[in-house]
Amino acid sequence: MTPKLPSLIAQGEGSRLEFKSTISTAARIARTLCAFANTGGGTLLIGVDDDGKISGIVSEMHEMRKIEQATDFLVEPPLLVSYQIVTAEGKPVIVIDVPESAHKPHYAVDDGGKRTIYVRAKDKSVPTNKLILEQEPADRALFQSPNVKTLLQFLRKNEHITADRMAKLVNISDYRANKLLRQLTEQGLLLMIDKPRPARFTLKVN
Repeated sequence: MTPKLPSLIAQGEGSRLEFKSTISTAARIARTLCAFANTGGGTLLIGVDDDGKISGIVSEMHEMRKIEQATDFLVEPPLLVSYQIVTAEGKPVIVIDVPESAHKPHYAVDDGGKRTIYVRAKDKSVPTNKLILEQEPADRALFQSPNVKTLLQFLRKNEHITADRMAKLVNISDYRANKLLRQLTEQGLLLMIDKPRPARFTLKVN
């Protein structure tokens, strides 16, 4: 169940929420849908400006036609999303819910036919060459270790971290830093963004 629109907007854009006043192109919105599906899922509000002001939509059919084009043809494999129309301040807003996918990775297809994986990093949909899927159960003891606690504190204030920066942050070798970051990625805590290089790591959910 989607929260009431004012409380949802008050959260501001983030890893699981994005505002759009309108959908410019199906290809652009495919990136956002793909990123949500590849990460932790999310909600897309159409008819809300970046600053949270409700502008409303002009035509539900016009906007949904682009959404359907994106989910059916510009995201591979295709996505199943749900939507509803909510009226706020007398203006219609489309609320689109995108669940985290069980069929990752999804690729967004651009106008030239190029396929790219997108993930959600804070309030942005960013490209990556590879999506590291969760391969092992979360190690709670590891999550509570001093090095990981320091990492989490850093990532709550910064968008991402590299292995080199991690090594300096907790005074370990580059090899150990890279191994730890990849281990945390395989356990679902982090996402790896390796486009452009060097690889950067960000929190999966902020």
